Amino acid sequence: MGAERVLIDSSAWILALRPDGSAAARDEVDGLLATSRAATTGIIMLELLSGTRSEREYRELKEELAVLPQLELRPTLWTRAFHLGYQLRRAGLTLPTVDVLIAALALEYGCLLLHADRHFELLAQHHPLRTKSLQ
Repeated sequence: MGAERVLIDSSAWILALRPDGSAAARDEVDGLLATSRAATTGIIMLELLSGTRSEREYRELKEELAVLPQLELRPTLWTRAFHLGYQLRRAGLTLPTVDVLIAALALEYGCLLLHADRHFELLAQHHPLRTKSLQ
């Protein structure tokens, strides 16, 4: 069995990519990239690439992300996300829709979710989402 795949949320990428960001986050992300364990998805790429400050930064980040395995939003994932959102609301949690979708992706593909977003830790208290927080 291969090494565990890790979906890196945009919150973790941002900590790792900022010049004044966390050295621990940078080391964590660099380690995942070096061992080919990192994965991404279109919604995370959208969040990251939308925030770039220059055409050069956009191109460089897009190239870096493009080589990672892409977790696709297949029909079963949408069904999981719909139900996950419903269950969270019943538990009294109203989380951002994008976070619910990313959590559903991690659950669907059996990935660990690397993040720096408290919403994922709240979600993991109610579902078997495996997380690693950089906070």
